[in-house]
Amino acid sequence: MYQVSRSTPHSNTLTGWREWVSLPDLGVDWIKAKIDTGARTSSLHAFDIVEFAQDGETWVRFKVKPWQDSQEDAVVVECPVHDRRAVRSSSGHAQERLVVELLIRLVDREVLAEVTLSNRDEMGFRMLIGREALRRGFSVDPARSFLGGRAPRDARRRNRGKV
Repeated sequence: MYQVSRSTPHSNTLTGWREWVSLPDLGVDWIKAKIDTGARTSSLHAFDIVEFAQDGETWVRFKVKPWQDSQEDAVVVECPVHDRRAVRSSSGHAQERLVVELLIRLVDREVLAEVTLSNRDEMGFRMLIGREALRRGFSVDPARSFLGGRAPRDARRRNRGKV
């Protein structure tokens, strides 16, 4: 499942300050992400996080809710733990987080990115795309949004809790 090649940088792909992205390996077709040049590592809203051993390696099982205002369509994910990192939030609070590698489709390009798992229930976006993923050939226009296109209407309605 996680045998993907790393994307190589090429000419800059323009992205807005927020985009609809997908996580193809997780079966998440649409999740709204903030493009955050202030964050080094990307971050994904995850809950019910449980570490376990598999074939002598540390793995993690967690759930992803792709919609901001809905409990619908939660996905259970199992993948290897790539790393652990101390991450400082915008409020200055440091927290150790698990890091996994995930394939992210952003503006019709796929990149393999390191992603921290955190509870983002109180945040405006389920996912942040940080500098490490963006440096693989993306430029950000902070005055624009959804340059990769909008999610279908039913996905946008689900994201607003209107099922």
